[in-house]
Amino acid sequence: MKIALYGRDFNDSVLPFVQEVFDVLAANKIEITVYQKFFDFIKNKLVLPTQISIFSDHNELLSKADILLSLGGDGTLLDTLALVRDSQIPVVGINFGRLGFLASINKSEINDAIEALIHGEYSIDKRSLLSIKSQTGLFGDENFALNDITIHRRDDSAMMIIHAYMNGEFVNSYWADGLIIATPTGSTAYSLSCGGPIILPTAQNFVITPVAPHNLNVRPIIVPDNVELAFEVEARSTKFLLTCDSRTETVDRSVKISISKAKFNINLIRLNNETFLTTLRNKLLWGIDTRNY
Repeated sequence: MKIALYGRDFNDSVLPFVQEVFDVLAANKIEITVYQKFFDFIKNKLVLPTQISIFSDHNELLSKADILLSLGGDGTLLDTLALVRDSQIPVVGINFGRLGFLASINKSEINDAIEALIHGEYSIDKRSLLSIKSQTGLFGDENFALNDITIHRRDDSAMMIIHAYMNGEFVNSYWADGLIIATPTGSTAYSLSCGGPIILPTAQNFVITPVAPHNLNVRPIIVPDNVELAFEVEARSTKFLLTCDSRTETVDRSVKISISKAKFNINLIRLNNETFLTTLRNKLLWGIDTRNY
């Protein structure tokens, strides 16, 4: 088995857990390949196995990995999309951050989790993505998002008016600080914090959630994922912010944006002792009432 490792810079408190990952992989004779920038960060901080290869981009990863292991929080796992893309290489995350909703493996479970990966004791969750198009080619060839795409005012600008269309039909004009277009995966992220609904990963829907809408009767709306959404922006400011997961661009208000379902999915690994509903209860304390404790 070949496992690729991806991570970001971290503080020294995480070192023992990262060392454990390498030790367990080496003990099980796993072929290890490490993302170049991550390798440069850890090479003088850890005792690494002698047989390690390096990869630096999507093309190099294809022949070197059966599984991509993300070391960090949910943001770190979202970074791996640019490397995995449409390769169908499954991704799993060990959480060194806080909530860890996508990176669901706790750092205290490293050995058991890697053993489960080796023995195939997991299932694959196929997660849909959003794809964004514009006449200016925003985000280049990384114009896809697992969580959400957001349209947002700049910090120094006034409220925006965002005109939304679905398959060419007018939906609404949102007077708000911004708008979130989220996948089922992203329904538990920014959209949820703005009052959006939780959507099961298998649902074939997206959700449009306004950010601080001026009209109180404007609420999130769930739409099927086989439609094309289009957006036009009115604002006092000549620029607005557009995010694609963790990537951000400043965009001229004259730019028109269309969003639809991407043509490929991302495979997330779910260990056999996990389900989406148990993750909701454990990570989000869903339904917990402190009066019962």
